[in-house]
Amino acid sequence: MTISTCDNIMVVLSCFIIINHVFIAFSSPVGSLIDLPAHDHHFQTRKLHEFKSKFFPQEQVSLSSSSSPSPSPSSPARSSSGVYSVIEYGADPTGKTDSTDAILAAISDAVSVAGDGFLMEGITNLGGVRISLEGGIYKISRPIKLPVAGRGNILIFGGTLKAYDNFTTDGYLIDLSPSSSSTNHDYNYEFVTLRDLMLDCNFKGGGIRIVDALRTSIDNCYIAHFTTTGILVQRGHETYIRNSFLGQHITAGGDPNERNFTGTAIDLQGNDNAITDVVIFSAQVGIMVSGQANMITGVHCYNKANGFGGTGIYIKVPGITQTRIVNSYFDYTGIVAEDPVQLHVSGCFFLGDAFIVLKSVRGVVDGINIVNNMFYGSNKGVDIVQLDQTRKEFNEIGRVMVDNNVVNGMNMKATVANGVTRVNGTSWTIDFNKILLFPRRIKFVQHSLMSNTSDMFPKTILRNISNNQVFIESDVTVEGSAAVTVDQGLTMSS
Repeated sequence: MTISTCDNIMVVLSCFIIINHVFIAFSSPVGSLIDLPAHDHHFQTRKLHEFKSKFFPQEQVSLSSSSSPSPSPSSPARSSSGVYSVIEYGADPTGKTDSTDAILAAISDAVSVAGDGFLMEGITNLGGVRISLEGGIYKISRPIKLPVAGRGNILIFGGTLKAYDNFTTDGYLIDLSPSSSSTNHDYNYEFVTLRDLMLDCNFKGGGIRIVDALRTSIDNCYIAHFTTTGILVQRGHETYIRNSFLGQHITAGGDPNERNFTGTAIDLQGNDNAITDVVIFSAQVGIMVSGQANMITGVHCYNKANGFGGTGIYIKVPGITQTRIVNSYFDYTGIVAEDPVQLHVSGCFFLGDAFIVLKSVRGVVDGINIVNNMFYGSNKGVDIVQLDQTRKEFNEIGRVMVDNNVVNGMNMKATVANGVTRVNGTSWTIDFNKILLFPRRIKFVQHSLMSNTSDMFPKTILRNISNNQVFIESDVTVEGSAAVTVDQGLTMSS
């Protein structure tokens, strides 16, 4: 097409538009002038499209796609991908109005679809249905719950939930617990994933509660302003909490109100769960563990300093703990374990005089490994591992290994110690009380003697190991040095 042809077309188009405007202006009733702009726009668009198609029939232009009708908010149809958008159900992504009913309606429809097999008995596989929050901020006035138990393979993701001021103080924003008190199976839900969510509890209760669920994931969630618990796991198996951030108050440390922090960030009241790569930045207790065989790794706790009464991880499983804590960072807050049996702590960093407490409830401690950690303090004489025997003295002590820890600015404590002393006489004593963890307990001693006189072969005997002191005698006067190794952690064989 030549340039002159294009110019001619543009002239014709301009004439058409001017004539069209004149025609509409003179043919419209006076009473309808208020509606003229909208009517004028749609009429001109349609006429222009028809006129343009005569010159450019090869172009396919859709002018009505932006105004196509959307599904009714009251009963949206399920998309072919199985995604349920809460906005389509009437949820307000601006957070100005209550979105509880809309979100619950979307979830109700999602869990009502037909499913099929491959999950635990009594758990319907929903095929991976997804409830999308579409990146909005939604205020809710009551907990978001699944209307029925026995459902699995569900994802809720992508937005923020904030508690209304009238939200119940003992509720949870997302509550995966059955509506009825009894179910016919061991597990209520399986393979439910909560991902990419921010939960603002508005100091009105907790964040997430999971009851009798199997293989649940909480991934990339930010939970703040809880008064009770950020995440509560009750019974069930294999809840995995990872890549998440929890704090009662939003802070990055050094908060002037730190001594007033309350609540618990994560409470594990079940077995076989894992917490991985999680930051807990404010709470009275970072992680409370009252179930067995839980794994904690890559956690950074600076929730509340020891000096203000805070605890990073509190293990409240007297008798058979079976907890593993590895590669974690305790920032001015430490670990407390009640009557621990099978507790492993390794590869961790304790900063700011943070330490580990073994607390006696019934006097039992056994199967403990506290090895290969780093401790850094302020030279105030704080022991890296301490015994709390206020209630009862430890009287059932099994295999305990506290060794190979690197310490700077704190007092080393261990169950294995080496000592060297100069000798000049027929007896000598080496005192290990400063380093040994347990008082009055040495189960193994190995000693060697080096004399300054090369032709001497003195005989030595171990006389006493009471009060963590090793007393050795020789048959002749010896001038030289003695080396002694002791171990408190060995169990005596019969």
